[in-house]
Amino acid sequence: MPAATLSQPKPKPKTKPKAAPLPRLPAKIRHAADLLKQVSDPTRLQVLISLSKKERHVTELCAEIGAPSQPAVSHHLALLRHGRLIESRRDGKHNYYGLTDTGRKLVALAGTLSPVRRQLPA
Repeated sequence: MPAATLSQPKPKPKTKPKAAPLPRLPAKIRHAADLLKQVSDPTRLQVLISLSKKERHVTELCAEIGAPSQPAVSHHLALLRHGRLIESRRDGKHNYYGLTDTGRKLVALAGTLSPVRRQLPA
């Protein structure tokens, strides 16, 4: 006859203590973060800078920024339009894109940024 085995109680799973909830950020900070996300892609930033000079349609933008494809630029334009950084107007068979006030402010802010240079110790 097999020896009777004693059943050992299963160990309780360890639970992590719950972290304190993060404080709700002010609306201005959330809005600023959303705007910065819009220009986190280099192509979108190039599009905004190009549109700061004058209104353009997608073909002109592709030629100026050297974009790989017109559909890619159209996608970026749609994202910027939904983010309310650009607006479009129809003229004939083309949609012309230009900056909104927020878009102009963002381009001006981006123009003030310069790469941080690491200073070497003397």
